[in-house]
Amino acid sequence: MLRYAGGDVAAFRLLYGRHRGGLYRYLLRGCGSGERSAELASELFQDVWASVVRSRERYEPKAKFGTWLYTLAHHRLVDHWRTHKPQFQAIDDGTADDEAEALSIAAPAHEQPEAQAEREVQRRRLLQAIAGLPIEQRQAFLMKEEGGLSLEEIASATGVGRETVKSRLRYALGRLREALTDVL
Repeated sequence: MLRYAGGDVAAFRLLYGRHRGGLYRYLLRGCGSGERSAELASELFQDVWASVVRSRERYEPKAKFGTWLYTLAHHRLVDHWRTHKPQFQAIDDGTADDEAEALSIAAPAHEQPEAQAEREVQRRRLLQAIAGLPIEQRQAFLMKEEGGLSLEEIASATGVGRETVKSRLRYALGRLREALTDVL
């Protein structure tokens, strides 16, 4: 980031390439599971990177760049939540039909339609369980899983103590295990 602040555009490309996937997933999961969540996540994603560009000359390395970036993302999500209440959408868990069963003969077990459908159901259930977490627990979980941030970095990004982050993660994992007990 310091190189980018000094005018090295290639340094920005490196930062963007390194953090874009995790940051987008963090924002996407942080937006909930409504039909507009991908569009909203993309909008917030652009806002965060625009903040990085605007702040480059004022950037001071008080923490790792990733911590600073997720702090910006956290604040942008909080601003969004202040003006919009999160909306959650139920999912249909679906079942495989007879046609899919007939087509499964030629494919390996993991590629059979019912196996793919089951993985999709599990993926949706996980996303729904994450979306159903209280906001503070969801933020901590996503920063840890999507951003790879440590407890200290999450604490710094969210403005709470390390033990609070630890508790939020413990409760989040407990709720996720409970919601997915039949899968685990």
